[in-house]
Amino acid sequence: METNEPNSKFLPVAVVVAGLLIAGAVMWNGSRPAAGPDGAAPKADIKNVKTAGNPFIGAENAPVTIAFWSDFQCPYCKSFETGGVTGITTPAALPDIIKNYVDTGKVKIVFMDFAFLGPDSTDAALYNRAIWKLYPDKYFGWRTAMYEAQDEEHGGFGNAASIDKLTATISGIDAVKVAADVKANTAAYQAMVDADKAEGQKVGLNATPSFVIGTQSILGAYPYAKFQEAIDEALK
Repeated sequence: METNEPNSKFLPVAVVVAGLLIAGAVMWNGSRPAAGPDGAAPKADIKNVKTAGNPFIGAENAPVTIAFWSDFQCPYCKSFETGGVTGITTPAALPDIIKNYVDTGKVKIVFMDFAFLGPDSTDAALYNRAIWKLYPDKYFGWRTAMYEAQDEEHGGFGNAASIDKLTATISGIDAVKVAADVKANTAAYQAMVDADKAEGQKVGLNATPSFVIGTQSILGAYPYAKFQEAIDEALK
């Protein structure tokens, strides 16, 4: 997720996973995902990030907007959102952010796609757009279910068929309608996903999960306290 455009050649899964256990994020070097230090966050400003049209939670006019780049195949994204990842002990920070800032009207979280871990990542990103378009009130529940279903990287879950099966379990969502929408609008949704990636590259982010909060960027699934500090600073 640096400023170079990645190609389709990836390191073996074992190498990637080994790197993940050292880093706090999934990173890429322009040609393949790789592990890297989780401290070198570039300077950024949320005012310069285009977030319009993306899925979000929170009040639309909340005083602080968090731009959050993720990949549905990224284990550290799952760790940040729901926890429950083998080998990652950092507790999920998102529930506390929602409780203390989103639910109180102080923060809006905008979900930005950075699908780079292979075809399953792309499939999920396309479905992500369809769910937001067709069922915005069900979006966050679907998103949470996606991360709870995430298995080992490039494992059994994540392709279109498995996403269809999961979507069908969520009350109020017509999985057949969603699948048809993805098929009909693949090109348009792919353009949105690409635009999100471009925004991340423009800011200089190189990991998932990545965040821009006010004038700070955060790379990695840190504990809640790190996000609390950045949000409180942005609220001043």
